[in-house]
Amino acid sequence: MKTASIPSLRVDPELRRAAENVLQNGETLSGFVEQSLRANIQRRRLQQEFITRGLDSRDEARRTGEYIPAEEVIRELDAMLSQAETTADS
Repeated sequence: MKTASIPSLRVDPELRRAAENVLQNGETLSGFVEQSLRANIQRRRLQQEFITRGLDSRDEARRTGEYIPAEEVIRELDAMLSQAETTADS
């Protein structure tokens, strides 16, 4: 597979120093930038999927007229949080 280049990026010297200061052992600035780009692409994809699911859920609720009361959702989330905390303490 051929490789492609990302456009050159001009940054403030302080930003470059900050990036260099957090590099891990053996990590290059180019590798750090590539990993950051990949992570942000993944984050944005997940964010878009989340928004899409939310809009689909909204549309389905409007279509069916079936809504879940906020109090019920909060109770369920509290139960999930309690379970996660119990598991983490184990």
